[in-house]
Amino acid sequence: MSTSTAIDAVVVGTGPVTVDDVVAVARHGAGVRLSDEALEAVGHGRAVVDLLAADTHPHYGISTGFGALATLSIPAEKRRDLQRSLVRSHAASTGPEVEREVVRALMLLRLSTLATGRTGVRPEVATAYAAMLDAGVTPVVREYGSLGCSGDLAPLAHCALALMGEGEVRDAAGTPMSAAQAGLTPVTLTEKEGLALINGTDGMLGMLALALHDLENLLTTADVAAAMSVESLLGTDAVFAADLQGLRPHPGQAVSAATIRSVLRGSGIMASHKTPDCTRVQDAYSLRCAPQVHGAARDTLAHARAVAERELAAAVDNPVITPDGRVESNGNFHGAPVAYVLDFLAIVVADVASMSERRTDRFLDVSRSHGLPPFLAHDPGVDSGLMIAQYTAAGLVSELKRLATPASVDSIPSSAMQEDHVSMGWHAARKLRRSVDALTRVLGIEVLTAARALDLRAPLQPSPATGAVRDLLRRRGIPGPGPDTYLSPDLETAAEAVRSGAVAQAALEGARR
Repeated sequence: MSTSTAIDAVVVGTGPVTVDDVVAVARHGAGVRLSDEALEAVGHGRAVVDLLAADTHPHYGISTGFGALATLSIPAEKRRDLQRSLVRSHAASTGPEVEREVVRALMLLRLSTLATGRTGVRPEVATAYAAMLDAGVTPVVREYGSLGCSGDLAPLAHCALALMGEGEVRDAAGTPMSAAQAGLTPVTLTEKEGLALINGTDGMLGMLALALHDLENLLTTADVAAAMSVESLLGTDAVFAADLQGLRPHPGQAVSAATIRSVLRGSGIMASHKTPDCTRVQDAYSLRCAPQVHGAARDTLAHARAVAERELAAAVDNPVITPDGRVESNGNFHGAPVAYVLDFLAIVVADVASMSERRTDRFLDVSRSHGLPPFLAHDPGVDSGLMIAQYTAAGLVSELKRLATPASVDSIPSSAMQEDHVSMGWHAARKLRRSVDALTRVLGIEVLTAARALDLRAPLQPSPATGAVRDLLRRRGIPGPGPDTYLSPDLETAAEAVRSGAVAQAALEGARR
């Protein structure tokens, strides 16, 4: 499991922050500091901007307008107005508020780029940005406004606006207020600084980092859920043997199969039907092929992590200060690399959830559940058991299939056709967040269903690992077999046990006994 919650403060230097750093700051409120090395690098970068600001030759982002207005030279006395106007006009998002953890993630990543010295801001700007993040002051960013190119302009502009002492924020307790009421000293932006604060892929990258953290847990939980289903549906574990899995050497598949084997180890239920009379040679695909699907998901997650780590190491701005002191326009702000993997993950999530729902459905059908009562009901006909829990899972999977439609294949030109191809990475990230939540709930329903089926197999005993998961749910108030009860709270409890990592942890600890 991740150790990100143990991080008290993240020191931002000239090198990349990690996914765990993002989770610690964004989700767990870790503090933020700038290293001395970073402040020195920022100072060196600013010296280049100051030199060019005094030049009579126009330089994009320093002494010119922006976007389609890049050829318009701006006199020195109007450049502070230019920066202020840039931030105000670009802080144009609308809709419901974006989650606090997303805003804190994008702020940390923008600060990380500022700390490279490649953006040309003054050290006091970087210090003030870090102070806002460290104090827990979170600018209000709304759902719609970013096209993912040039990066996440509108979301980042709302953060820059708060740095200027304008706009809406929430304090560390979540209380809404104006930025002027937040107690931070407003910053007056000078040449290049407004542009440097808004030009990056930080929103989509922050959401990718959070999704990577969450999916690592969810894919382990999917393996645990599959093992619980194989066990309580009297399936065979022979197909998960290491030598069989090794005939198709995908690394994720090997990990998933190994997890399923370890979770099933020591199961009395499995042992009960390993006799000469057993006719179970092949289970349904949703049981037999779990390592192949979950493993492919793991391999896709590994690819997404590799892309994220490269992006975390990037200094994204336009123009950018090169190590040899040039100021160069570039296209590194385009969100395509991040947008693609966000879409890949949404596809993966939908498929893992679809397989989980099919396993859940098998428990409820007497023709496929191998001796379990209809819908796992206490008194079938009087009780509906878990019939409608499967409806809920099916509805979530249907939604996931819609969310799997890629956002990155779309592009709507903007800025008078200067920005004529955009990534839609922000939109890909927003829908992935909804997908991750839905997968969490689908897996919770499978685990809850499989746990009831384990109880119904008594007096046969489950494995130590699956028994530990069953016991976890019971301790949290989810009842075993019996008359129908109000089911929604149980589904929420199961989802939270999955989301927190408690299900995966209980299984893995049980497997080590």
